[in-house]
Amino acid sequence: MHDTSLPDADELIERLSQQLRSRLARRIENTPLMIGIQTGGLWVAEALASALQLDSPLGRLDIGFYRDDFARAGLSTPLAPSHLPWPIENRHLVLVDDVLYTGRTIRAALNEIFDYGRPASITLAVLVARDGRELPIQADVVGTELALPAGTSIKLRGPGPLRLELISRGTAESSHV
Repeated sequence: MHDTSLPDADELIERLSQQLRSRLARRIENTPLMIGIQTGGLWVAEALASALQLDSPLGRLDIGFYRDDFARAGLSTPLAPSHLPWPIENRHLVLVDDVLYTGRTIRAALNEIFDYGRPASITLAVLVARDGRELPIQADVVGTELALPAGTSIKLRGPGPLRLELISRGTAESSHV
C-alpha cells in the first residue's frame, strides 16, 4: 500500500540543506562539525554534508549505552563505536537524526556529546519531526513535521536510496515512498 502523503526523503534533505546553509551563515563564524546519530541520522548527515560541501569528516554517535531504557531493554542490535574525529571543545556542532519523536534519542546523544567536551553550540537538524514528544526537545531545522495516526510510526530506510516508510504496529503493513 502506497501513501502519497509521505514526502520524498531527497526533497526533505534538500530543504534541510537550504535551511542549514541560511542558519549557519547568519550564526556561525567557522564551519560547523556534523554528527550523525547511527543509523538513519548518519545517512541524513552524509547527504547533508555532501549538499553543503563540508570539508571535515563526519562524526558518528551510537547512543545505545546512553539510552534511558538500556537497563530494562538491553541491546537489541550490536553497537557500532561512536567516532568523533576532531575535538569538539568550543566548536559549533550540527547534530543530525532521521526522526524526532519522544526526544529521548536526542537526550542520549547530548549526554554522549558532553562526555567528549563542551561545544560552543549544537544545532539539531532532523528529517522528520513527529508528534509524541516526552521531553522538551525540539529541532532547530526540520525537513517536515508529521502528525501520525495512533499505532503508526515512521522509519527511514536506506542507505540508498533513502525512503520514508510508515509502519503500523501490530501488523506487517507499511507504506513506502
